[in-house]
Amino acid sequence: MNKRSSWALPYFIFMVLFVVLPLLLVVVYAFQDASGGFTLANITKFFTDSDALSTFALSIEVAIENTALCILIGYPAAYILADKKLNRSAVTVVLFILPMWINALMRTLATAELFNMAGITLGKGTLLFGMCYDYPPFMIYPIYNVLAKMDKSYAEAAEDLGARPREVFLKVTLPLSMPGVTSGILMVFMPTVSTFAISEFLTNNKIKLFGTIIQENINNSMWNYGAALALVMLIIIGITSLFQGKDTAEAAAGGAAI
Repeated sequence: MNKRSSWALPYFIFMVLFVVLPLLLVVVYAFQDASGGFTLANITKFFTDSDALSTFALSIEVAIENTALCILIGYPAAYILADKKLNRSAVTVVLFILPMWINALMRTLATAELFNMAGITLGKGTLLFGMCYDYPPFMIYPIYNVLAKMDKSYAEAAEDLGARPREVFLKVTLPLSMPGVTSGILMVFMPTVSTFAISEFLTNNKIKLFGTIIQENINNSMWNYGAALALVMLIIIGITSLFQGKDTAEAAAGGAAI
């Protein structure tokens, strides 16, 4: 225990028990049939299951819409937070973190109750509203992290060369902030596809996302097909993660802090 590396042992055990082992179980169940034999039927079933494919397509559609809305909301907020002229108080940053201190399920239930009290019919509109309430911090902070660390001399040089504020933003600030935008997209898009609680409570189960299909199969003791769907989701997440460059990964560290 005198070695510093020994202090990492509890974290290593935790990772093995609660991260690596569950992922291995998902893979094992995905390639097993009800009797425990090896099969590819669970994977192929996804590509022939019209219900799962239509739900997956709808999930992608909702995720694109939610991600676009989060960018429209998140980028201006991140820009204001990172600009010392526009934001002179560190308290403003805390105000954006405050909603994250409340459990996401409690926030979703409260939002659904507000819609019910107002007599608003639950549907896709309320679903997108709830997602735009829950996910913007995951878009804001990666962008904020990049903008806050950006070398201001680039913008100053552009201004010295005669660029107007609009041109400085479009040709200097925006391109340099794209690693944060890319990281924010990854942190919003994939959780939106796989969520089920938000769609369940904010649409009264009228709209099912991909996470709902996985949940229903697990709840109905269809472990193998549910695991196969989860594996498909993990593969998609893995593929999208490959597009993360070094700068994007650093920007994600800022968003992961929340």
